[in-house]
Amino acid sequence: MDSEEEALDDLEFNGSSDDEENEIDEDILDALEEDLAAEEAASEAAAEDSNTDDSDNDSDDDDNDDEPPPPPSAVPVSEPQLPITQVVEGAPAPNLGPSPPGGSPHDEQMPTKSPTPTSHKRSTSPAGLRKAKLLADLRWPRSFTVEAICAIPHPAPTHCLASSLCMSHVLTGSDDGYIRDYDIFSGVNGKVYLTAPQRHHCGVMEGLMKAAQIRLWFENPVNLAAMPGPIDEPPLCAPYSLLMHSDALWALAGTELGHINLFTVRHEPGRLCHIFPGHRGPVSSMSMAHDEKGFFSAGWDGEAIQWDLNTGQIVRNFTSHGSQLTAIGVRPLSTDFNGPSWIDQSRYAFGPPMSSNMLKQEDVGEPMVQDQPPFDSMIPMPDDDDKSDFDPLFDDPDADGDMGMHLGAQPPVPKSEPSNPPPMQPATQPQQPRQPVVWGNAPNAPPVLDPVSYNAFSPDVLMTAAIDGQVMLWDRRVHSLGAGVGRLPMGEKTRPWCVSACWSADGSQIYVGRRNAIVDVWDVRQTGSAHMGTPRLLKTLRNPPVSGDVSCVVAFPDGRHLACASNDNIRLWNVADAYEPDASGKVKSGVQFKIIPGHHGGIISQMLVDRQARFLISASSNRGWHGESTKTVFVHEVKSIW
Repeated sequence: MDSEEEALDDLEFNGSSDDEENEIDEDILDALEEDLAAEEAASEAAAEDSNTDDSDNDSDDDDNDDEPPPPPSAVPVSEPQLPITQVVEGAPAPNLGPSPPGGSPHDEQMPTKSPTPTSHKRSTSPAGLRKAKLLADLRWPRSFTVEAICAIPHPAPTHCLASSLCMSHVLTGSDDGYIRDYDIFSGVNGKVYLTAPQRHHCGVMEGLMKAAQIRLWFENPVNLAAMPGPIDEPPLCAPYSLLMHSDALWALAGTELGHINLFTVRHEPGRLCHIFPGHRGPVSSMSMAHDEKGFFSAGWDGEAIQWDLNTGQIVRNFTSHGSQLTAIGVRPLSTDFNGPSWIDQSRYAFGPPMSSNMLKQEDVGEPMVQDQPPFDSMIPMPDDDDKSDFDPLFDDPDADGDMGMHLGAQPPVPKSEPSNPPPMQPATQPQQPRQPVVWGNAPNAPPVLDPVSYNAFSPDVLMTAAIDGQVMLWDRRVHSLGAGVGRLPMGEKTRPWCVSACWSADGSQIYVGRRNAIVDVWDVRQTGSAHMGTPRLLKTLRNPPVSGDVSCVVAFPDGRHLACASNDNIRLWNVADAYEPDASGKVKSGVQFKIIPGHHGGIISQMLVDRQARFLISASSNRGWHGESTKTVFVHEVKSIW
């Protein structure tokens, strides 16, 4: 019995002890929860106290010294120190933004921005490095002398030429359908001279003439896709224009049938890579884009086409009035030109500079004579029935009162309109905006450039010349039909004919070869001037009348000299000094050009001048038009006169 009672007592003792332990555990948990609540309340109070001003903080600090410190925290909490802003009495408190629920605004994490990717500039290509080294530290002399030192006989007339930047590869395209690649450095520096039959073929009768060394030749085939039926042996097609990559990687050949062939030159030379079909007639001229990723072509069908070399597709068509196009050129980058402008800015009035003047334009002046009003406000209108014996070549404009060769002269009034001349404007009246003139009327031709439309042109301008004498400027930025295009005005006595036109080295002038043995020099820079905001005819270079038509013009890289070819000879003009007065105010009399020996008695189809002005290469052909030609390509050495 005793043992059972002791066992029951032990069970009761154990049960009571368990209940007491559970009560103790609950008391400990309650105490911990109270401590955590006190800590949260203390942190909230500290946050509220941080938003008060300095004076309140001082008083609060004094009051808080007497208060007991908060109970120790089981887990230490580090609060960030916020900047204290001083609040002026009576001013609203600064807006710190709504605090997120359940925590202080300082607990909110600021969104992290993704790092901006760094742009890595692509390294310059080997061709770009060679180009920069080749054109670095160029200095231009005051004049040049040009002499023929090498002759290249051909079995047929040569229509076109092309070369690499360093002139190590020179391509010729002949009427027999072959493209030949020459090494002119081996011929110029070698000791191989023309034989007697070659001298007779080239028309060189006096002196010694070196012979060039040919690298290779390849055929220029027709487009078999456009030929009807199968052909066992494809016929050849004469190239009418050539264009080569600056590093001689590839070349383009515009044919007489309208397609353009793409060949390799340096590696696997002569391999046909692609055919660009697009023109409906001979491709008379081509021009390379600045990045050499595209090119422009002009043809007898009156179309100018922009091509993409990456896709082989047409980017844009430049359609004008349907006349045969003879020349095309992209405006050169002014950054590639390292010479000064030859225009005497002190003699001209300036308009406000235009930001779209050139790609990088430093001289923004419009060349207009200061002390003379424009011709259109001075000269009365002649009647259509008045026939003048004025000769635009050598007659003095002041002798007969005929100012047809000047840019300011107005055309005759049509018979359907009153022929009375407008009243003369006194010189004291303010000059009114010049109205567009309508010289050289051509059906469906673009309008003559006016100040409003031309001032909206971008620096990226494309120039095309037609055989009827019209020279058109296209704003490549504008793609709307009929917009962003205009033509240069033609003088009343200017014959409607042009087979060659080119840009100056800095892209500020255009040289236009005319039929009556003259070359027009146009300044196409923009000034924003309301009364004279269109291209301005600077001067006219006049060859002797017996020289014949100007068949080819090419600008020298110094921006001052020009070579123009006629039926008799090639002439070198100093455009900067021609017809300009000297220090005493007198214009130099006599012959103002130099004869370049070599070609004589044939039409010059194309001329090339390298970027360093070391060589001038000329070819002879009528390019499918009229006139006689020779079968010789001459290499001229250009010597500097300092």
